[in-house]
Amino acid sequence: MTHTHCPYCSLQCGMTLARTGRSLEVQPWPEFPVNEGALCRKGWTATALRGHRERLTTPLLRDRESGELRAAGWDEALDLVAGRLRELRADLGPDAVAVFGGGGLTNEKAYQLGKLARVAIGTSQIDYNGRWCMSSAASAGNRAFGLDRGLPFPLADIEHTDVLVLVGSNLAETMPPAARHLDRLRENGGRVVVVDPRRTPTAERADLFLQPVPGTDLPLALGLLHLLDAAGAVDEEYVAARTTGWEEVRRSIAAWWPERVERETGVETAQLRECAALLAGAERVTVLTARGAEQHAQGTDTVLAWIDLALALGMPGKEHAGYGCLTGQGNGQGGREHGQKADQLPGYRMIDDPAARDHVARVWGVPADSLPGPGRSAYELLDALGTDGGPQALLVFGSNIVVSAPNATHVTSRLSDLDLLVVADLVMSETAALADVVLPVTQWAEETGTMTNLEGRVILRERAVAPPEGVRTDLEVIAGLASRLGSPVEFSTDAEEVFAELGRASSGGRADYAGITYDRIRAERGVFWPCPTADHSGTPRLFGSSFATPDGRARFVAVEHRGPAEPTDTAYPVHLTTGRVLAQYQSGAQTRRVAELPDDGPFVELHPMLADRIGAYHGEPVVVTTRRGELKAPARIVTTIRPDTVFVPFHWVGANRLTHDALDPASRMPEFKVCAAAVGLDTPSLVPREGYSTTDPATPSTTDPATPSLVPREGYSTTEPGIVGRVASASERIETPA
Repeated sequence: MTHTHCPYCSLQCGMTLARTGRSLEVQPWPEFPVNEGALCRKGWTATALRGHRERLTTPLLRDRESGELRAAGWDEALDLVAGRLRELRADLGPDAVAVFGGGGLTNEKAYQLGKLARVAIGTSQIDYNGRWCMSSAASAGNRAFGLDRGLPFPLADIEHTDVLVLVGSNLAETMPPAARHLDRLRENGGRVVVVDPRRTPTAERADLFLQPVPGTDLPLALGLLHLLDAAGAVDEEYVAARTTGWEEVRRSIAAWWPERVERETGVETAQLRECAALLAGAERVTVLTARGAEQHAQGTDTVLAWIDLALALGMPGKEHAGYGCLTGQGNGQGGREHGQKADQLPGYRMIDDPAARDHVARVWGVPADSLPGPGRSAYELLDALGTDGGPQALLVFGSNIVVSAPNATHVTSRLSDLDLLVVADLVMSETAALADVVLPVTQWAEETGTMTNLEGRVILRERAVAPPEGVRTDLEVIAGLASRLGSPVEFSTDAEEVFAELGRASSGGRADYAGITYDRIRAERGVFWPCPTADHSGTPRLFGSSFATPDGRARFVAVEHRGPAEPTDTAYPVHLTTGRVLAQYQSGAQTRRVAELPDDGPFVELHPMLADRIGAYHGEPVVVTTRRGELKAPARIVTTIRPDTVFVPFHWVGANRLTHDALDPASRMPEFKVCAAAVGLDTPSLVPREGYSTTDPATPSTTDPATPSLVPREGYSTTEPGIVGRVASASERIETPA
């Protein structure tokens, strides 16, 4: 029996792994406080990839004559990679080599990957897919509070708030075990407000649902703050004692009167006033943002607007109130704290800070001036691959770029221009299939390492079983490459040793892990950072007495709405937005291979009014087109989406061929969540099918019962939760052991 954690989202739910014969079974761990034994279907089936027929178990090298991948030994593979990296470094300099990591890597791997890039290779060109996760919230948190920790309080605190505002979060599907907190909050008399262009299962739990046009969460926040100020609901005492910058914000929101906000967002004035009244009358308000608000070219400003609202109400630092971000990837929090981000060193130190460079260099045993400076952000790094002056080789750990990058067709072409592409993965992902070298690595149950969940709780994944023969850990791969590249220092392959070194490197930094050990994590079921010393209790709640700014005060920041980088027009008249579905996770490289998880492939969700306009039928193919590409997929006709918007899940190849690569100027987050699109039939026709009406755009004719219509098939519902499509049962959303 091994206590460990789920390999998927940022909840990092506790679970027990038990050996039953030759199989590995997931069982509850009720004592772990984050999920109390509950898991979603993905968690219960997490061991399905063990022994899977598609599991990689030997290195693969691409034959330059045939173009096919062939099996190879580890020494041959690592010697080849290191030899070609040395040649590129000698001919073009160290920045000819790039490293791309992932938000699912353990803290130890993220730390060693940053050290590999900067010490063994000497390159500044390192970033990771977490840049596409919550970097806008991180940028805003650092600016407003002086510190970026997704949730500055335990998740369970939201049960005791009076009003919870969820902005761009479908928590009930993306992290189902957390949805119980919404139910308990309402049982305690609290109210839930959900802001989303789609009426999701999370919105079905809401007391108030606001459905703005995609890309308008920022003016919505400004309009609410305008109403709160006009009503005298601003906590002037808190603002004077604990913040700076309010007067500039007050002036900037004066122009956002309700009628203007309604024109911009599509949210009715009456709903705006209802929401403002809820907030004004509550003693405790909690605002949580997620990818829907953050994955925009103005994502940082959007988050800052919602932080401004929370500060005006006097909530950050108050018990059972404040602002937080719902992290997405499993180690989205810890993954950016310890060095695999282009501008950061371990401990959330900035790489251009001389004191930070000096501290980390001493821990690493190298001169501070040998460390490179900041590199390109994730998308900018990928965009530069194979170009003059750009990296000619790329090492990828824990990321499936071909599926997850914005403007993915362009990014895939950049990968093809490389001299060398190396991918470390446990299955043949779409990115690994393009690689010159594929390195088979361990999965979560076969290795030990720490993760940092959405609360800032550092937890320990324990090894439960040995990996298949021929498979190595990422730490062993990194150490093998570092040695062959002539690293001036050794790289440990022992996770606990690496974590201890990480603690020393992070000591005194914003994300200080110095007092955390594996034994403490085991004994305390996780330790919250910052935890600077062994006798420190950790920090479950931040900002109670001061913020992490030089003067201890939070910063109001005045922001203005610019709108999407690509507005709709006559050629592309609808908004495209993307997101997750219940049964899949991220690029789907793992979950799409689990037979127990439904995999219906991509689909296009659209409103009946839009479907009627183009003559689309539920379940039949439609084509979504943007200026970057097109996707053909079955239509899913629902009443829960705005008529001016279509939704496509991003777990399959295709969705991100459509998305826009405009970047937030502060966070460098791409604009995944909105772009201009057109949608039509696979074989367009201006003549409606028999039985369909052209006079009532919302309702098909049912005069001929044999004619296909928007009436759902058996097993489909239009009333619960309002979708014309199959409704997930309670057991599919969350399964709790008896």
